[in-house]
Amino acid sequence: MTSVNCVDKLKVLADPTRLSVMDELFHGPRHVNDLARILSVEQSLLSHHLKVLRDAELVIASRLGKGVIYSLPPGTDTRTTEKTIDLGCCCLNFAARHRGDS
Repeated sequence: MTSVNCVDKLKVLADPTRLSVMDELFHGPRHVNDLARILSVEQSLLSHHLKVLRDAELVIASRLGKGVIYSLPPGTDTRTTEKTIDLGCCCLNFAARHRGDS
């Protein structure tokens, strides 16, 4: 797998649904069905967004039985209220973003 550059990652995160997925995953790993319910997004559309996030190396997927659990990759700071992702060239902070914001 090739490393995705910072500009490409920022382009991926420019989509509101993908940004909301990332924000939700700061609360911990989530099953795809839970993400669909929480974000009010159809599972087929959400699956597309999750693939884009996986390809950009912004989320990781793990099998749990027949389901898939999504989480933030190692190195993402989830221990503080800062909620920060280090993209390599810059850090993206989710602190001011709240569920329902556009």
